[in-house]
Parts: sequence; structure tokens; C-alpha cells
Amino acid sequence: GIGDKFSSINLSLKGYYIVLIKPDIHVSTAEAYGGVKPKQPETSLKELIQQPIESWKDSIVNDFEAGIFEKHPEIKEIKEELYRQGAIYASMSGSGSSVYGIFSQEVHLQELFKEHFYWADFLQ
Repeated sequence: GIGDKFSSINLSLKGYYIVLIKPDIHVSTAEAYGGVKPKQPETSLKELIQQPIESWKDSIVNDFEAGIFEKHPEIKEIKEELYRQGAIYASMSGSGSSVYGIFSQEVHLQELFKEHFYWADFLQ
């Protein structure tokens, strides 16, 4: 798809803490789409997100990541660091270059990511 079709889902992340990191790296749309190798999942995303959030790490994958991580390993490192810091789930946002982590409690990672744009808050 091209992101023009929406469907409602029953999902609440209320109470989780989200951290968003935006490195000073520009990922062009052409670069992102040029490196993506979309795969048809065995299970639909709509079904996967109904599973406990703790299972998402092993089942929900952003197809843009492989190509972008190869060209920009520092973006991959941000995702890996979010997991090392206790994220339940982390992913690149869309075609990049922002990366987010979802945590079960508040974390203070500003110093760790001081060279990047940093935003964090509880989800309402």
C-alpha cells in the first residue's frame, strides 16, 4: 500500500512512556523506498498489535529498517540502545530517520541521546 487507506483498531497504549529520538540524518523518500523489500506477513499487523506489547519485538518489523540501517548504522544503534535501556518495543518511525521506544515506566535518557532531538512523555 501507499498509506492512503486507514482502518480503525482497538489499541490503547495509555500509561506507557514513549521516547522519540530524531538524529540529524536526512533519509530521502527515494532512498527509503529504494532499499525496502516488502514482505507479505504471515499474520496481519492488525492481528499482531492485538498481542501483548511484549511480543511485538519479535513479530512487528518495519520493512524500511533493513535498507536504512545498512546505509545509516547510527539509526540502528539508536534502536538497539533503546532496547538496552529497557524499551518493550522500539522501531524506526515510517521511512526514518526518527526512532521511538515504548517503555513500561518513565525513563530519563536525555543525556544518553544529547546529540539528537529528544522528546518523551506518557501516552494518554
